[in-house]
Amino acid sequence: MLPLLRAGARAALPPIPPARAALSGAPAAPGAPGGLRRSPLDALHRELGGRMVPFAGWSLPLQYDPGHLRSHLHTRRRCSLFDVSHMPQTRVSGRDRVRLLESLVVGDIAELRPGQGTLTLLTNERGGIVDDLIVTNTLEGYLYIVSNAGCADKDLAIMQGRAAELRAAGCDVHLEVLDNALLALQGPSTAQVLQAGLSDDLAKLSFMNSITTTVFGVPGCRVTRCGYTGEDGVEISVPAGRAVELAKRLLDVPEVWPAGLAARDSLRLEAGLCLYGNDIDETTTPVEAGLLWTLGKRRRVAMDFPGAAIIMAQVKEKPKRKRVGLTSVGPPVRPHTPILGPEGTPVGTVTSGCPSPSLGKNIAMGYVETALSRAGTALTVEVRKKQHPALVTKMPFVPTQYYTAK
Repeated sequence: MLPLLRAGARAALPPIPPARAALSGAPAAPGAPGGLRRSPLDALHRELGGRMVPFAGWSLPLQYDPGHLRSHLHTRRRCSLFDVSHMPQTRVSGRDRVRLLESLVVGDIAELRPGQGTLTLLTNERGGIVDDLIVTNTLEGYLYIVSNAGCADKDLAIMQGRAAELRAAGCDVHLEVLDNALLALQGPSTAQVLQAGLSDDLAKLSFMNSITTTVFGVPGCRVTRCGYTGEDGVEISVPAGRAVELAKRLLDVPEVWPAGLAARDSLRLEAGLCLYGNDIDETTTPVEAGLLWTLGKRRRVAMDFPGAAIIMAQVKEKPKRKRVGLTSVGPPVRPHTPILGPEGTPVGTVTSGCPSPSLGKNIAMGYVETALSRAGTALTVEVRKKQHPALVTKMPFVPTQYYTAK
């Protein structure tokens, strides 16, 4: 969920695939294993033939017909709908809501304009990343937080614990976990598709800004211009009881295909975006991860966030390792693939990797020794005990297309 603020011309892509196959007649997937949570769209995923898999304690669609490759390319050229209801949504209210958040994260929450959001990092006292969050200062006067499903329990415990401490000290702050579905409409056709169901003017809504509005007749939806694909897009927080209605309205538009976790993962990797648990975790600092831009200037001076002493020392002295992008030849590289230096000795590890559908070559990200992190550095990757050439490459691999209102 990390929206790096970079943009450029669109890379050349393979031809647009044929129109979507009819999905309504596809066989339903078997029931979810016991213990997994189900999205409000679960029955719809199965009706559309979604291949359901466990993910972060949820049953979610991995992919649909006509397959991952076409789904990925369709998102780059047109528009896809992703169900991201597994991601927790939290409301923080009260006059001390900013104080609560700034005691836990590295960002400058106080400077956010009404309606504006930012990506920030929840850190621990060792400077490690506990989670990455999107925090929005809503027009309604509360903070709206979207976090990662795999971190839901620990995030909530941390926030609730800190809120209790502040209330005991006389502060006014309250947390509410929202029971909403979350839909992500992503791709260059997003604005055209969504504008037909809005009275608000999407052209006025810039990247990382948010409004509450009625979407195709469903009131009380929060529309945030963001996403995880590198494309223009929105995330729509919708009351759970009307999520299927809204999803069907969107999927009735021929431009819109349903998409699953597989396409979401390859799209975010092409955009150079981190996946929590793979590319960042509690042993990774923002400096090592190349996420120094998330630290607010005021916060750097005040050094009043968890792990500030360790993080700011790395800013001055440089970390021992850094996250980099890699392109390689030969078989695709996957997480935990060893990265070798010029002398054939281990210098790092791949954290994410896949064949890029847009570029037609292998891409990956991982951590290497800082001295070898410059773009253009020749390295090797070891796949099935064989070494293959790799090159440190600037990210994003595919230029991002985030929208800025004119």
